[in-house]
Amino acid sequence: MGGKLFKNFSFFSATLSFFILVGIFSILFSYAQDSLHEFGFDFLGSEVWEADEDDEELGVFGGYIPLVGTMLSTVIAMVIATPLAMGIAIFLTEIAHKTLIKPVSIAIELLAAIPSIIYGMWGLFYFAPIMQSAFGGNGVGLLTAGVVLAIMIIPFMAAITRDSMNTVPDVLKESAYAMGATKFEVIKDVIMPYSKGGIIGSIILALGRALGETMAVAFLIGSVMQIPNKVTDATTSIPVLLANNFSEAEGLEMSSMYYLALILFVVSFAIISIAKFYFLGKKVK
Repeated sequence: MGGKLFKNFSFFSATLSFFILVGIFSILFSYAQDSLHEFGFDFLGSEVWEADEDDEELGVFGGYIPLVGTMLSTVIAMVIATPLAMGIAIFLTEIAHKTLIKPVSIAIELLAAIPSIIYGMWGLFYFAPIMQSAFGGNGVGLLTAGVVLAIMIIPFMAAITRDSMNTVPDVLKESAYAMGATKFEVIKDVIMPYSKGGIIGSIILALGRALGETMAVAFLIGSVMQIPNKVTDATTSIPVLLANNFSEAEGLEMSSMYYLALILFVVSFAIISIAKFYFLGKKVK
């Protein structure tokens, strides 16, 4: 009886997740219909976002700038965060003294618990002036947003990677050392391949967090509808545009914002799905 109940509950949970995913897509697609009919796929290449003040059903809207801003800020964050998170995980599992492991692990986990708005305020009032003096500009822009976003996702990536590396059996490492392997070779040829699934999972989760982050990026990216010519230039992203304009949007602009949300949903789902299936396929082979 208990086994059947557990089986049914597990099936219900998995099915519910699927229907929630389909439901979100259906709602976004439904509310984006006006914009889809008006602009079609030209929406993806248009840099204009101008509402008609006299008629809410008129206006010209395009998603190219926020889409580019989202992708660039995410790429900057992932390029910075991935090697740092891997280094932290390796240090905690293979290099750090036992007395350091617990306090450093707790500190990493506490960083993950800090609300994003705190990161945004810290970045705006403390970190942005540092970036301004180091790289020029006004301190608020794509690079600042990307760096702070990287700081935000490092704890997630590092914690999951550390836990994955801790699952490597000691006998594998000891066998490698017995054959004359150095610590670097053990990490590269034993630990990393064995924990590859967890490492890829941590990167995918961090990527999803970076794509959808709103509040911290809203403080730091500049919220300007322009294509950045330099990494220090201000721009905007899809979550930031939605957060700033959603409460005042009506008519075609509202539909265009649902179109943007649909694009973000599809892009996030596609990137994560491709990465997951690709690496799962590699692992199976």
